[in-house]
Amino acid sequence: MNDALDRDGFALLRNFVDSTTAVELRSMYAQDERFRSRVVMERHAFGKGEYKYFANPLPPAIAALREKLYAMLLPAANEWAARLGGKPFPSTHQEFLSVCFASEQKRPTALMLRYRAGDYNALHQDLYGPVAFPLQATIYLSRLHEEYEGGEVVLVEQKPRAQSRAHVLSPDQGDLLILPTRYAPRRGSKGDYRVTFRHGVSALHSGERYALGIIFHDAL
Repeated sequence: MNDALDRDGFALLRNFVDSTTAVELRSMYAQDERFRSRVVMERHAFGKGEYKYFANPLPPAIAALREKLYAMLLPAANEWAARLGGKPFPSTHQEFLSVCFASEQKRPTALMLRYRAGDYNALHQDLYGPVAFPLQATIYLSRLHEEYEGGEVVLVEQKPRAQSRAHVLSPDQGDLLILPTRYAPRRGSKGDYRVTFRHGVSALHSGERYALGIIFHDAL
């Protein structure tokens, strides 16, 4: 994972959760009491499809994943911060949430996304206030080629004074994608510099696709 993050700015880990866990996580989407809000993307020109933000307290499985992934990504996040002139991040996710709370970022940002045929997600960044963790994660909960077609993940990187480069990925059920929230470091002849990343989802051709987004900072 660290080699891929260093080389590409993102990493795709296959079979991070098993199919049973993926189905259990996906089943939460129908349980409206677990969520604080529902966003219909077309209404906001975000794309087409919908997603729901989990409410506090987060379901135990979601909270555990958030804490586990934060710990897993903390070394890379601190390395990126050092390379880009930032401060190190707190050693636990709860401590990091205290930093968010101090900036009035108190609304949970873990979310579940659902796409159907024709749905897509426009390129964007998941920034919800002045405090942001440099990495985020998505766990894919539907079976590619069995439950849906299309819906590729699109990552676009923009280097300073250069044309954009697109990366197109096709994750399958249980896979975990680690991606930059905003910037990734790159090594240049004069030291490290920032590369801006945006991400989105191409149009689904058929079926239905669910994903779990794990963002470590909370929202204003």
